[in-house]
Order: sequence, then structure tokens, then C-alpha cells
Amino acid sequence: MPRTKGGKNKPKITTDFTSQIAEKQESIASLTAEITSITANIDTLKVDLKKKKTALKSAQKELTKLESKKATADQKAAEVAKKNEAENLVKKLLASGMSADEILEKLK
Repeated sequence: MPRTKGGKNKPKITTDFTSQIAEKQESIASLTAEITSITANIDTLKVDLKKKKTALKSAQKELTKLESKKATADQKAAEVAKKNEAENLVKKLLASGMSADEILEKLK
């Protein structure tokens, strides 16, 4: 006669619900504590991020101000250099004996 499916030597499972409930409660308590810790950490990181963003914004504003000041200073320096060059040219031309009218024609 053929054997029936399934072994006869199956271990009998006794379910201990109280221990499983206790394990799950411990797991839930530890997960809740971890979530609380992570949430607190996130809140402090958000505050730090906000501070860093404001510092970055102010640094960028200062940088643009400095760049514009540098550009105006460079422009003024270029104008002064151009003026000095023109004065030197006029002095040389006057020293060589040219008249003021001839110098004006050359500068145009």
C-alpha cells in the first residue's frame, strides 16, 4: 500500500503567544526609540542646514559686492592709466615742437 504524503515524524508546534507578544513589544519599543532619536537628529540637522544656507547667502552677497567694487576700481585705474598715457603723449609732442592744433589732430 502506498504511503500517504507528509511525514509521520512532524514536530508538534506549540505556539507560545505570550513570548511572541513580548518579543514584538520589545521590537516595537526599540524601533520607536530609534525613530525618536533619528527624528531629533533630523531636527538638529535641519537647524544646522538653515544656518549654513543663510551664511552661504550672505557670503554670496558679499562676494558680488566685492566683485562690483573691484570692477569699478579696475575701470578707474584704466581711466587713470589712459589719462597718464595721453598726458605723456602730449608732453612728448610738445617737446618735439608740435603746435596745439597738430596735437589735437593726432589725438583724434
